[in-house]
Amino acid sequence: MSKKNFIEELKWRGMLHDVMPGTEDELQKGMVRGYIGFDPTADSLGVGNLVQIMSLLHFQQCGHKPMALIGGATGMVGDPSGKSAERNLLDEETLRHNQACQQKQIEKFLDFNCGANSAEMVNNYDWFKSFGFLEFIRDVGKHISVNYMMAKDSVKNRLETGMSFTEFSYQLVQGYDFFFLWKNKGVMLQMGGSDQWGNIVTGTELIRRKDGGQAFALTTPLIKKADGTKFGKTESGNIWLDPKRTSPYKFYQFWLNASDADVSTYIRIFTLMTREEIEALEAEQQQDPGKRPMQKALAKDITCRVHSLVDYEAAVAASEILFGKSTDEDLRKLSSETLLEIFEGVPQGDVTRDELSAGLSIVDALVKSGFMKSNGEARRALQEGSISVNKVKVDAERMLSTADVLAGGVVLLQRGKKNYFLLRAGL
Repeated sequence: MSKKNFIEELKWRGMLHDVMPGTEDELQKGMVRGYIGFDPTADSLGVGNLVQIMSLLHFQQCGHKPMALIGGATGMVGDPSGKSAERNLLDEETLRHNQACQQKQIEKFLDFNCGANSAEMVNNYDWFKSFGFLEFIRDVGKHISVNYMMAKDSVKNRLETGMSFTEFSYQLVQGYDFFFLWKNKGVMLQMGGSDQWGNIVTGTELIRRKDGGQAFALTTPLIKKADGTKFGKTESGNIWLDPKRTSPYKFYQFWLNASDADVSTYIRIFTLMTREEIEALEAEQQQDPGKRPMQKALAKDITCRVHSLVDYEAAVAASEILFGKSTDEDLRKLSSETLLEIFEGVPQGDVTRDELSAGLSIVDALVKSGFMKSNGEARRALQEGSISVNKVKVDAERMLSTADVLAGGVVLLQRGKKNYFLLRAGL
């Protein structure tokens, strides 16, 4: 077994929030089986879930056996932890689809074929599908008192607004998951975010009361940005691991744009870099903050692992187009989706394909599209040498044609360094 101590690894990375007494001693005895649950409420995991995935990855690298529980059953109930209102319940077909998608994402991180401590995926629907209600309340419900359940923060915080019996019973269902895995698969440890502590210890309590057994609990802190806003969200919504929901370019930009106040936290949690590597980057960042070496290292590491090296290189090239030196050739390598994402929010105007086919003067293009107010303004800008078409400087003699149209049916106009405009070539 690896000499790395799992608890120590989490501590220096800032990933340990709470741990049940005796957990570290148990981990020191030899290989321990531990699990984390993921509820399939969407067909992709988000960057918030990466904290838990990284916990399982460190767990495996410290010589233990990680298990990911996809909550096919619990996803039908809905976890009240950290929620202010009841969640919409999903149908079984949607849940099955979501489970399959999440499983593929988790398989990118954990090693499922490395011998004794190979990762394993389980689905709690497999043991709940034939578990009758009367059997459940008799065999599970009688061991946990209502007083015990009411004392949990996830319940107390909702007493004023109200919660259904469905959500109230969630901690019993999750507690039984732990009991089942302890009894049938030798799982000794459940991990999760700090909002899961109540649900996790309900499991350890059920193991103790129902079978006189012992099990352990560990939680990671919930990540908050230094400015107090929620981690994992942008103005346009959640940051997802699925490239169809969040493109590799936007994913890369999310990490690249981490603030200096947050990047030291993120690089410890979301990468596998050693303490020495991270401290060297921090020293480099202090010497020249403008170069943002920590943000670049973080964005590269995580984009490569979630997507691929090719996607990372494409994201860097796309970023260079907006912020650095690039050419017409660079623009033509971009897909229409990436091109339109890079220039999202940039002013746009229209010309017809017929006009371009016939040849459209640059002055007419600048004015007809609305980029410039008048012919005089357009000619002055051209005389100054400040107008570019697809990143190439042009003069007043330039004619636009269909050959200038990029992926996505647009021509990129530019005045100066930062004043962009998209010319849409319509029908």
